[in-house]
Amino acid sequence: MKEEYIMARSRWRILAIMVVAFALLAAACSSSDDTTDTTAAAAGTDTTVASGTDTSGEVLKVAFVHVGPVADKGWSWAHDQGAQALKAEYGDGVEITTLESIPEGSDAQRVFEDLAANGNTLIFGTSFGYMDPMLAAAENFPDTVFMHATGFKTSENMGNYFGAAEEARYLSGMAAGAATETNLIGYVAAFPIPEVLRGINAFTLGAREVNPDAEVQVVWTSTWFDPPKEGTAAESLIDAGADVIAMHQDSAAPGQAAEAAGAGWVGYNTDMTEFAPTAWLTAATWDWAPFYITTAQQVLDGTWKSEAVYGNMADGMVVLAPFGDSVAQDTQDLILVRESEIIDGAFVVFTDPIVNQDGESQPLGDIFGMDFFVEGVIGSPTG
Repeated sequence: MKEEYIMARSRWRILAIMVVAFALLAAACSSSDDTTDTTAAAAGTDTTVASGTDTSGEVLKVAFVHVGPVADKGWSWAHDQGAQALKAEYGDGVEITTLESIPEGSDAQRVFEDLAANGNTLIFGTSFGYMDPMLAAAENFPDTVFMHATGFKTSENMGNYFGAAEEARYLSGMAAGAATETNLIGYVAAFPIPEVLRGINAFTLGAREVNPDAEVQVVWTSTWFDPPKEGTAAESLIDAGADVIAMHQDSAAPGQAAEAAGAGWVGYNTDMTEFAPTAWLTAATWDWAPFYITTAQQVLDGTWKSEAVYGNMADGMVVLAPFGDSVAQDTQDLILVRESEIIDGAFVVFTDPIVNQDGESQPLGDIFGMDFFVEGVIGSPTG
């Protein structure tokens, strides 16, 4: 994984993130210990996080930092559902601060350090571009536990976590492959980093298992959350002949474009059926709640240790969303059989060697550094 390239892409992502007004959490701090604090900070502002009453360790203070709004009903919303489950589990024993729309890059370090300085013992950063800023903050606050989502760096007091979305991606690709009549599936994708390439490749392999003639055309948006841009990208793919749209994005805009055009839709992150009920097929989704609850308990018990956590369908972190009404029963049955085999370990998504998009067999290599497309993908893996 080329860090310089990825961080350059992160700067593009800042341009697309919703810039919202910065607000102090003074009102939340004056309320009871049961309060969940929420604020949204904009790029370039001096972010100061107000803290609750110091309870000398009686209450575990936990912070979540998101790159988008938790109302996106996508990536950030899924993490926020996990935070709410954590609050429900511990009640007054935990105080949660949630920061939304925090840009990646150097300014994020100040946000993490402000949170640590204000007594948050456990801090989660849920976007790839937070990795280096969090690592720097962790060095300056060695008594705080930091957890970074989707990255690959750790330190004594910083771990990372993610999950094998490629498992559910493969299954959702099977649904798309069975649904397409034009044999062209459109894929609206954010950034050409291994996480995204891995998902596209798994999806394509799944589609071609049930439909060997299916192809997946990729359009890059260079943003995680930009509904207008995501919708326009989906429309361009439909205009090119795609009759099913898939995505690695945070909003429902690609699905809404599919719904308007009478196409099918494979979502991501959460069950987004409500936004395009006719188009909906299924999606790879997340259940972060058990992980967040377990991590908080480890911090409370004093047993937390830095590690790289990679959940999967077997442990429930990765979940295939319910099927839409248009998914035929025989297709559902086939997918559920394959799902059972994935969970049991009888089937793996990626095998070595693997056939790339040029039709050549090559070593699979490290899937966490994946930088190529498999056979059946139309587009460039470099963006």
